[in-house]
Amino acid sequence: MYKGLLFPFLLSLFYHSVNAQTDWTLKRAKDGISIYTKTVSSSGLKGIRVKCSLPAKLSQMVALIMDVDAGEEWVYGTKSSVLLRKVSPSELYYYSEVDIPWPLSNRDFIAHLIVSQDPRTKVVTINGPTEATYLPVKKNIVRVNHSNGKWILTPTKNNSIQIDYTLEVDPGGTIPVWLVNLFATSGPTETFKKMKTQIQKPQYVNANLSFIDND
Repeated sequence: MYKGLLFPFLLSLFYHSVNAQTDWTLKRAKDGISIYTKTVSSSGLKGIRVKCSLPAKLSQMVALIMDVDAGEEWVYGTKSSVLLRKVSPSELYYYSEVDIPWPLSNRDFIAHLIVSQDPRTKVVTINGPTEATYLPVKKNIVRVNHSNGKWILTPTKNNSIQIDYTLEVDPGGTIPVWLVNLFATSGPTETFKKMKTQIQKPQYVNANLSFIDND
């Protein structure tokens, strides 16, 4: 509903509530991908958390997430994903449009991705809050005004990483609960399955990022 986290990336669409339930419930576990949800509003809309492990280096995964122009290739529901501004190798802004089934309007968002790494644990965190006013609103597309995606990448043995991804989004307008819940389950499954293939491409396998310590 983020791409990228907002990630990089929208993996799902959710309505965020200040009084949200804090307990995550396992919704699906298949192909090494665990999807958790929690109810975040009285109407029954869901929040999302995805956990999985990948045989990859930290730099490999960060390179994939920060390659926002390739989001259409692996992020569920992404109609377009375009780099707007690269502030530094570890910080950028990008635009993405999310394809929503007719007769509902597509959503779009501008995300600000910031990568940081703990020098002691080597754990990488990628935050992706939205910047709703970065670009003018487009006709017939609903702008996502609030969203925050976060990737936590923890190195493990044998050049593998543990991924913990969470996302909170207010999609704006009126979206049926069934559609939001569909994105909350099918979206992450399809995205992370494609991610496992995408990350093996040479441009990610051979990535060398000066701001990421793989050791």
